[in-house]
Amino acid sequence: MAHNLNFRNGKASMMYVDKVPWHGLGTRLEDAATAEEAIQAAGLDWEVVKRPLFVVAGDGFARIKDKVAIVQRGQAGQGDTVFGVVSPSYTPLQNRDAFAFFDSIVGQGAAVYHTAGALGDGERVWVLAKLPESIHVANKDDVDKFLLLSNSHDGRSSVQVKFTPVRVVCQNTLTMALEEGRTVRVKHHRNLEVGLEHAKDMLGIINARYARIEKVFGEMAQVSMQSPRLDEYLGLVFPDPAPLNEDEGGYKGSPARIRRDRAMEQARFNREESGRLFVEGRGNNEPAIRGTLWAAYNGIAEMIDYRQEGMNPDRHLRSIWFGQGYHTKARAYRVAVEKAEVWKN
Repeated sequence: MAHNLNFRNGKASMMYVDKVPWHGLGTRLEDAATAEEAIQAAGLDWEVVKRPLFVVAGDGFARIKDKVAIVQRGQAGQGDTVFGVVSPSYTPLQNRDAFAFFDSIVGQGAAVYHTAGALGDGERVWVLAKLPESIHVANKDDVDKFLLLSNSHDGRSSVQVKFTPVRVVCQNTLTMALEEGRTVRVKHHRNLEVGLEHAKDMLGIINARYARIEKVFGEMAQVSMQSPRLDEYLGLVFPDPAPLNEDEGGYKGSPARIRRDRAMEQARFNREESGRLFVEGRGNNEPAIRGTLWAAYNGIAEMIDYRQEGMNPDRHLRSIWFGQGYHTKARAYRVAVEKAEVWKN
């Protein structure tokens, strides 16, 4: 299939508010969604359960004691969908509980659910919620505050909550690095509920964290980016791959050399395209923004968010929020913070 969205009964497991995303798949809601509305519209009103595993042993079956399957409970006339194999101590987080957890963080009725859905066979579920108020950069550039909650039903990742500011003028997603600040990760084990309660305490830092982000964004807008600085910044975000020696298969025409040459070409393209968007990117020509580190950082984010050659839109979404695109933007933010400290003096 050309997309990676989960489908149930011929309908995409996704909801969105206002603007049509990616393929236009999913259920559109005209107004801000409550948790209950989002769950229903995204087709996430189902549960996962643990099932025993068996292997063929002679003429019968033997149970595997140290592993269980995590499956979506089958509906009437349907079988179970197997998401993964986990240890017996694994504790699932039901979709409804994930939304309830989000409501308890931001306050009942305070969050606006913008998108929610499931990828693959339903093993990856996400919720994107907008928080009240906005960040104002240089008194001109508005950035909305979002939280992204992701939950895996296949045992491959913990429950995660990420800071995900979105630049209003171009809808760039400026996902923060997971290692930046106190990130919430809760493992699926017997103390899951205790962990979530502790996470709610940790998330008391949300306002303080976003105040810090607003301060950093403002500092970026105060840093002038002459050509040497721009070249240095882009080189740190998109470095050339290390050279190869003969022992590493670095001879001309070797598979390793071909991979390195392609990586070199990609790094150069990324620097050139980000440099172009530093000047021509959406919103980057405003007097208070033009020629600043803030414009350079947003040029990178715009390139990643809007460049989709050879990638279907849903894989692109996965990359932006969970994969290579996310890690690149996280690195761009981290380098910008470091360089703002050096260049602001």
